[in-house]
Amino acid sequence: MKRLFTKKFRTVFLILLGLFVFLFLFRLGYGYTLDVDKESKDQVYFDSFSSDKKNYASNDYKKDKGYSGKEGLSQSEVQFDAVKGVDQKYEKIAEVNAETHNFKEDETYVRNQVKVFNGIIQYERKYGNKGERKLQLQIGVPPENFDTLYNKLIAVGITHSKEIIKHDKTNHYLELNARKASLEKTLSSLIKFKEKGGRIDEYVNLENRILEIEKELQQLGVNLGDFDESNEFCTVKFALSEGKPAKKITVSFYHRCKIALEWAIRMYLTLISGVFFALLVAYLLLLFSEKIGLFKSIGKKIHETDKKNKED
Repeated sequence: MKRLFTKKFRTVFLILLGLFVFLFLFRLGYGYTLDVDKESKDQVYFDSFSSDKKNYASNDYKKDKGYSGKEGLSQSEVQFDAVKGVDQKYEKIAEVNAETHNFKEDETYVRNQVKVFNGIIQYERKYGNKGERKLQLQIGVPPENFDTLYNKLIAVGITHSKEIIKHDKTNHYLELNARKASLEKTLSSLIKFKEKGGRIDEYVNLENRILEIEKELQQLGVNLGDFDESNEFCTVKFALSEGKPAKKITVSFYHRCKIALEWAIRMYLTLISGVFFALLVAYLLLLFSEKIGLFKSIGKKIHETDKKNKED
């Protein structure tokens, strides 16, 4: 009997010990699959920025000489259909967000590249303490240098995002010119009408209207000035953020064993506790069921006794 108990105890002990060793080796092996030896890197956030300055460029295109109809053209396009060789006006914007660990050197490099490719810094914002500095630039660059400068900037530091967007502005340009021509025609008519004379109040109202038209023409002149060949640029929005130097995490075998042992003990106790409570609940349920069966048998005996007494 004693030998049988010892054999069962040894079997249970080996099972429990094997379970613990399995958990320990499992956690130790899993630790080697984690990317703890790779360089850590803080997540970088970039603030969006915008400028009121709009840059426009143009491309030459030829109209189909064999087409003389006006179908499908807007009013502005019809008015300017006689002007052959109207350039395509467009707005081209590139956005580059980069991170660097050599902020000062890369900032100097970017500014030099802007000068090399005849760019103009139209918006600049620089802020943050050393180690967390940020630089935001809006650069106007000649269309022929746009792609080259863009490729130079995406090579700075670590590029986190990049994007190029192109919007056609030809219709907008034609509409501005059509409105300018219409206002000039109206202004000329009002000036001629003013020369005819009339009542003072009519003269004052006419003068006010002339002033309003002249203001609108001035504003149109400013808007159309953005499309002048001398002002033709494409836009590059460049954001540079200073990141902290990456730190390489090294974990010794002893430290891995320590973590695996702590995890194995914690998980082992959790499993053993779970099994113990499960067995306890099962035992209580069995005990409760036996009690219910005992109560039923007692009740049955009482019922049989009462029945026998009635028969007597």
